[in-house]
Amino acid sequence: MDVKTLKQRAIGLDIKVTWLAISRMYNNIAQQEGINTNIGFVLLHIDDKEGTPATKIAPLMGMESRSLTRMLAKMEEQGLIRREQDPSDGRMVRIFPTELGLKAKAKSKEVVIGFNKDLYDAIPRDKIQTFFEVIDQINEVIKERN
Repeated sequence: MDVKTLKQRAIGLDIKVTWLAISRMYNNIAQQEGINTNIGFVLLHIDDKEGTPATKIAPLMGMESRSLTRMLAKMEEQGLIRREQDPSDGRMVRIFPTELGLKAKAKSKEVVIGFNKDLYDAIPRDKIQTFFEVIDQINEVIKERN
């Protein structure tokens, strides 16, 4: 790719377009389990044994807490999670997956690992390493701008 073409590309747009393609791919699979990509990722961030404090999930996913609150309510309604007060700190609520949630989480994990394997098989390791270095730098620039 020549420099002029490179300068004409919008990094943020390319990231968004790529994420939307990944999200569509994940959603097509997730729909078979009655969930969506976001629910799958929430499930992946919940500790099966200890539960996860509700306040810890949003930052792990880069979400606003309001959006997560709505999503957790929907997940509870669907029988994917349950909430329990933390026995050592009554102010904290821990989120646990239900049996149905564990099944959906296992499928989500399988899909994410499979896609990562496909990427690692298709892209040389040095390019993947460069990708992670660049994405980390992009996140640093974003933090500086906020």
